[in-house]
Amino acid sequence: MNRTEFIITTAIILFVAFVVGWFANWLVHRATRVRQSDVADLDRMSQELHEAEETRDQAITYLQQREAELTNQLTQTEAELRAAMDGLRDARQDAEQLRAHVERMRDV
Repeated sequence: MNRTEFIITTAIILFVAFVVGWFANWLVHRATRVRQSDVADLDRMSQELHEAEETRDQAITYLQQREAELTNQLTQTEAELRAAMDGLRDARQDAEQLRAHVERMRDV
């Protein structure tokens, strides 16, 4: 192989290596490139996630308020029940005392 053939062969090999490298770079760039539609999808999903988090926060706030209202109602109802039970107990005691008094008056 003379000098000219060696230079031509080396130039062809280098050119083929350059073309293969450029093609590989193009493939990698093409595979990893972010498309505008992907960015739009990410923006849309981000917005939907934000809205879902706001809705969740509102639901949690509503549930906490509702729980406080129900707890207050339950406390009031329990207080009313205790008062009614105390009144019933007092009425029963009064009824027993009246029965006992009536029994004593009958026996006299």
